[in-house]
Amino acid sequence: MGTAVRLKIVTPERVVYDDSVDMVVARGVEGELGILYDHMPMVTPLQVSILKIKKNNVFYPVAISGGGFLEVQPQLITVLADTAELPDEIDLERAYAAKKRAEERLARKGEEGIDEKRASIALQRALTRIRAAEK
Repeated sequence: MGTAVRLKIVTPERVVYDDSVDMVVARGVEGELGILYDHMPMVTPLQVSILKIKKNNVFYPVAISGGGFLEVQPQLITVLADTAELPDEIDLERAYAAKKRAEERLARKGEEGIDEKRASIALQRALTRIRAAEK
C-alpha cells in the first residue's frame, strides 16, 4: 500500500499542480485539515489561505485566492480554485501594492463608495500571496 496521494490543483485557466505528495494541509470553512493517503471522501469550500503541500518532508506553499473547493478521495485530492499561485509565480511588488490599496480603503471605511467587505477580502488575498511568496 502506497503512502503518496495524487494532488491536482486546477483553476479555470490551467492546471497549477499535478503530482504525488505525502500530505496536504488546507484551510476549509470549518478550520484547518490535514489530508493523507486513504483519507475518507469529502468536499469542503476553501478559504483564502495558503495550501501547504508536503513532499519529501518539506512543505511547499500555494496561495489560494477567490472561491474554491477541496475534494478528497482516498487516492486523489483535487483543489478547484478561482486562483492558485505557486510562490515563484507571485509578483511581490504587485502584492504589496494591493495590500497598501486595501489598507487605505479600510482606513476610510464608512465613507461613501468604500466597500469594506471587498477591501477586507482584497487585504486577505494580498497578505496570503505575500506570505506564500516569502516562504
